Amino acid sequence: MRIGIPKEIKNNENRVGLLPYAVAQLVGDGHTVYVEKNAAAGIGVTDQQYEEVGAFILNTPEEIFNSSDMIIKVKEPQPSEIALFKPHHIVYTYLHLAADKVLTEALMKTGATFIAYETITGKNNSLPLLRPMSEVAGKVAVQVGANYLQKNNGGKGILLGGATGVLPGKVVIIGAGVSGQSALKVAVGLGADVTVLDIDIDKLSYLDDIYGTQIKTLYSTKANIENSIIDADLVIGCILLPGAKAPKLITEEMIKKMEKGSVLVDVAIDQGGCFETSKPTTHENPVYLVHGILHYCVANIPGASPLTSTYALNNATLKYARELASLGVVESCKKHTNLLAGLSIFNGKLVDKTVAKDLDLEFLEYVDFES
Repeated sequence: MRIGIPKEIKNNENRVGLLPYAVAQLVGDGHTVYVEKNAAAGIGVTDQQYEEVGAFILNTPEEIFNSSDMIIKVKEPQPSEIALFKPHHIVYTYLHLAADKVLTEALMKTGATFIAYETITGKNNSLPLLRPMSEVAGKVAVQVGANYLQKNNGGKGILLGGATGVLPGKVVIIGAGVSGQSALKVAVGLGADVTVLDIDIDKLSYLDDIYGTQIKTLYSTKANIENSIIDADLVIGCILLPGAKAPKLITEEMIKKMEKGSVLVDVAIDQGGCFETSKPTTHENPVYLVHGILHYCVANIPGASPLTSTYALNNATLKYARELASLGVVESCKKHTNLLAGLSIFNGKLVDKTVAKDLDLEFLEYVDFES
């Protein structure tokens, strides 16, 4: 199969779909790989490194798309890329369609097939291709939150770890999944006063066993959320409903009661955000104020650490990239039901029931791979 790796064009996105070590595996499998010029320059990987493992360097995204059967990306397609898709294309990337009806309908019109990293399942209904980026996002969330709490960055002037004779900053984490637990690890490491809320008692029990009196756990209810965030310095939203739009668990009325200069970080913004006042931002302009509260809602948080993120992502995505390249979409999905879970759009038809429900769109309930 002919595989294309375009340069990412989302704001300040320096990750890349495939690194040279992953390209080497695909070339070794007998596939042809095209990489756009300077695709990985943002993380210090050169075109020569790709050529040394057998890739061909092409100058423009048009050349990449025209030469390829499968496109491997990191972030959801941008408007200029959507115009390049053809019905024969297989697109393997993060999509996060449940929060974007315009994007979903535009992708359907291309007639192409789209497979979403974030809904491919693993053991015990885990999300192995989402996990590494959730881990990075959770850790970055605490770092950026701590940074924006500084007075010179618009915050209230709180040091999360406190100081001798001074109480530490208060961090509230909504959601105890992968990103929430990763945020927790960093916040505890900084010495913050941390509270974690979730509706999964088993997860809370696990965290109690691991951290003991270092943290507080609460069952997530509207009252508990409100009471926790009112005097919080940093609130991190880590809600995930796989493939679905994130619920708005923190309302604008709750935010009005918070102390001015506090910081909200919405890790769930890719799926629409879990704060009522959330709207997507970029690494270039990452924050905005609502009722005196700083909101950090960058839609590609792991892009802040692109070198670490790209290696972590490739480690997770390569397995299925090799399957798709060798067997094609139909045979791969027949062989792996967990890969079938990632199939969002097939030949231009929406086949993800959760996305269809959230966006009020028709979907193809039964995928007839034989037709």
